[in-house]
Amino acid sequence: MAFSVTRSSKSQVKPSEQTPSGTVLDLSVIDRLPVLRCNARTLHVFSHGGQEASQIIRGALSRALVPYYPLAGRLKESSQGQLQIECSGEGVWFVEASADCSLDAVNYFDDVVSIPYDLLLPDPIPENEGIDPLVQMQVTQFACGGIVIGLTFCHSICDGLGAAQFLNAVGELANGVGHPSTPPVWHRDFFPPPPEQPKAAASLNLPPLLPPLPHYRLEHANVDIPLDCVKQLKLEFQKSTGKHCSCFEIVAAQFWSCRTRAINLKQDTELKLVFFANCRQLLDPPLPDGFYGNCFFPVTITASSDSLAQASITDVVKLIQEAKANLPVEFAKYMKGDFVKDGGDPFAPPLAYTTLFISEWGRLGFNQVDYGWGPPIHIVPIQGSSIIPVGIVGSLPLPRKGVRLMTWCVEDAHRQPFLNQMMAKVT
Repeated sequence: MAFSVTRSSKSQVKPSEQTPSGTVLDLSVIDRLPVLRCNARTLHVFSHGGQEASQIIRGALSRALVPYYPLAGRLKESSQGQLQIECSGEGVWFVEASADCSLDAVNYFDDVVSIPYDLLLPDPIPENEGIDPLVQMQVTQFACGGIVIGLTFCHSICDGLGAAQFLNAVGELANGVGHPSTPPVWHRDFFPPPPEQPKAAASLNLPPLLPPLPHYRLEHANVDIPLDCVKQLKLEFQKSTGKHCSCFEIVAAQFWSCRTRAINLKQDTELKLVFFANCRQLLDPPLPDGFYGNCFFPVTITASSDSLAQASITDVVKLIQEAKANLPVEFAKYMKGDFVKDGGDPFAPPLAYTTLFISEWGRLGFNQVDYGWGPPIHIVPIQGSSIIPVGIVGSLPLPRKGVRLMTWCVEDAHRQPFLNQMMAKVT
């Protein structure tokens, strides 16, 4: 996929109006989780945009940062070491760029394996500039008039729903709306502070032992599932059980089962499937519309390799549904601090080849963002780790309808067996 990109402008975009300055906002207990001290990176591919796309988005971004002013601030730590946001109004990082080819020439980046991500994402900001923005965006104009938005978002301040909410607000403002239809809500005090941890005795004051990092390297392996196939699989589940299942549940069950057979583990190896469920409605009262922070909880399902390899897809869907049904109880226990008594942090499952993470992106709202030339035809999540097995349930690039399961979940030796297993089930 050979093409060149020229970055013509790099600058900070600040709120278009005066915003609270010098204010320090506390983040929630979930926001402050160490596992979220990272950036989520995505590409948003639009078949249209026009020559003024960058300026339109830049202007709308500046206006959106007025109600979303915390995003224009910076992370800091309190005197107690707690993560906070300093509302400095410094802004977000914005890069304008152009590519020397059309999107059609690169097939609209349908082949995610060969995408030169470093060209389409904002390049690293030099440390000597002292800039550490929470949001970074690059708008790359292609010769056909289409654009690709490369986005880097600090996970400590937004989950996927929150980031999509912000982008939809930028889209509304780009279309001339005076104010976002959903006003943003901070409300990070919904979670009680964690219970005090008992301190270890001085004689046991030893440095923590870090688990050894795995030596494998995960490869991309994507599977496209037509809408008719998804409907058929759901219908088969309904006929077998008399109950309904979601698209996510049926795809997750196929994914976990097929990967288990493909990696061919030793007998009775313990496997885990982990996905993160939105918990906004589980609070009493529920979080208000417009909340854009992190509010989710890991649902973890454990099964042996033997039982999973032999189970029907209906049986695996039932496991997933049972775990989801227990989510309110588990989340309530976590809020009370009971996970400490149970001997482990649910947000820290074992990072190993035997733990598979899956995430649903189709309902986050990224696919609905419209800056004035229609929604994106393709959303590309970017691999965050080469050692954490992950699958993302997204949508097929428009105009096709169906599911694209985007994965980095197997070593090279298991890649083709995994694809063979999946294709046998979904075609």
